Amino acid sequence: MTPATLAHHAQQALLLTIALSLPVLVVAAIVGLVVAAFQAASQIQDPTLAHLPRLLAVIAALALLGPWMGREVAAFAEHAFVAGAAR
Repeated sequence: MTPATLAHHAQQALLLTIALSLPVLVVAAIVGLVVAAFQAASQIQDPTLAHLPRLLAVIAALALLGPWMGREVAAFAEHAFVAGAAR
């Protein structure tokens, strides 16, 4: 495997990592922002209120996006293995 091919695979792996983690991070950020706004408006400063909705939203996002994430990782792995076997 040439260094250019290896660099291309590494770049694709990093882009895939960003693409798979970004939707879950966006969900967590939005829920965190909504909870923070609610806490500021109601002046409730319970730490459980800050973390529990975010945790539940991330679990729901992973449950909904899990099949897509699995397909993307499997397609990348298949592409990497086929490219490695073709040399």
